[in-house]
Amino acid sequence: MDTFFKTLLILLLVYFGLKILFRLAMPFLMRYIAKKATQKMENAFRGSNFNNANNKKEEGKTTLHNFSKNKSQNKKPVGEYVDYEEID
Repeated sequence: MDTFFKTLLILLLVYFGLKILFRLAMPFLMRYIAKKATQKMENAFRGSNFNNANNKKEEGKTTLHNFSKNKSQNKKPVGEYVDYEEID
C-alpha cells in the first residue's frame, strides 16, 4: 500500500509540474509560432509580387493577358434542371 501512494504522489507531481511548465512556456511558444507564420506570409507575398525585378514594366505601358481558353469545351452536361415550388 505504501508503494501505491508513492506512485500516486509521483504521478500527481509530474502532472502538476508539466501543467505549470506548459503555462510558463506557452507565451514563448505562441510568439515563436506567430513569428514563423509571419515570415512564411512575407515570403509568399514577396514570391508572388507582380512588380518584382524580373517583371518591371515601363510607366504608362499596358499589357492584356487572355488566360481563358475555349469555354465551350469545358462544359459538361450535368443533367436536367428541376424547379421545385413550395406548396402551402
